[in-house]
Order: sequence, then structure tokens, then C-alpha cells
Amino acid sequence: CFCLIPLLRIVPKVQTHVQMAFNSLCKDDLLRPRIRSSLSLTPRSRSSYQTPSLTELQRLLWTHKPSTGHVNEVWPNLYVGDLYTARDKEQLRRMGITHIVNAAAGRFHIDTGAKFYRDLAVDYYGIEADDDPNFDLSIYFYQAARYIRAALNSPRGRVLVHCAMGISRSATLVLAFLMICENKTLVDAIQAVCKHRGVCPNSGFLKQLWELDMRLAREKGRGIDPLRL
Repeated sequence: CFCLIPLLRIVPKVQTHVQMAFNSLCKDDLLRPRIRSSLSLTPRSRSSYQTPSLTELQRLLWTHKPSTGHVNEVWPNLYVGDLYTARDKEQLRRMGITHIVNAAAGRFHIDTGAKFYRDLAVDYYGIEADDDPNFDLSIYFYQAARYIRAALNSPRGRVLVHCAMGISRSATLVLAFLMICENKTLVDAIQAVCKHRGVCPNSGFLKQLWELDMRLAREKGRGIDPLRL
């Protein structure tokens, strides 16, 4: 006598386009060495902080992987999102967005612009950036940071920073903002954002943030205000 055990059909989990893009961007990081335990500590002052290696930063991005939707609030009144959010005027109205930073502006990217939002009470700022490790996004770090800071300081200011997926270009600009305007180290900025959204700046952008982190540490030691540069 024997029993027939029915075979269970396993249905694969369906991933959103954002999750698939995130996994594709970060899959190589699984082969990297484990990050030092020091990176998981509570935020530290810049005086006792040492910029981690790029490998450690990539591991940190991978180990902090919350669920990611079309848009997430990653800092009070500061949102990171994708092209679907940027083009959904009704949702933008419901969210109370007052300022939009398009990190993928231009004819061959997300060609919205001020005219696209003319029926909304929003201010638009576009950066024609390619999601390419060879693209120098760092030339926009300070200008974008000042814009975001002014927008958040405006009455009822709510800012959406977006690109195509809300993973690389827009996330890089938000991380730079937190470092420049909120006195965050790169590790602290990554941890703050990744509590709310999975992000993965491409290798070139991460290196530019790494260089910014070291520069800010030097300026902090000399008592220089980064926003005055």
C-alpha cells in the first residue's frame, strides 16, 4: 500500500519593473565580500568617520533593500520616484508636490518640462543626465542640492526627484543633497534613503558620491560651509 503525494505547483513571484531593474543593477554585488560591521553602526560625526571603499558601499546598498514602489518619501517632504509618477499629474496633485527635479530630462529621455506641468502649481528643474557610469553627474550636485533645499524651505514645499526607474540618477542627487545640505556622511545618507526605498546608483555615480564624501570630510575639518562653494 502506498500513498500518492500530490505535486504542489509553485507559482513564481511576479516582480514589478522596479524590482527587476533593481535586481539587474545590483546582482553582481552578491559576489562581493561582506561589508564591515562598522557600516551598520549609528550615525557618527565626520571627525570620526572614514569613507568606506566602493566595494563596501556597494554591499551596503545591496543589504538595505526595502520594497520599492513607483514613489517613496525618503526624507521629510522629499520623494524619489520613477517616470510613471512623474507623468501622473493627478497623483502629483494628491501628493501636494510643489517642485519636480527631473534627473532624466531631454528629448530622448523623459521629455516633460515646465510646459507639461503648466496646469499644475509646480516648479520644474531638469537635468539631462544619462544613466551611464561615464556621465559626470557630480557637476550638478551642488546646484541640485541648493534647489532642493530652497524648495523644501518654501511654504508647503514637497519635492519629487525622479528619473526613469527612481533607482540611480534621482537617488544619486538625493544622496548628494543629504550629504551637502544635511551634513550626512555617504553611509548615513544611504542608510536614511534605504530605510524607505531600494536604490542603486551605477558604479560611476557611486564613485562620484564617494569622492564627494571625502571632499566634504576635508572641508568639514577646515570649517568650510559646502553651500558657499
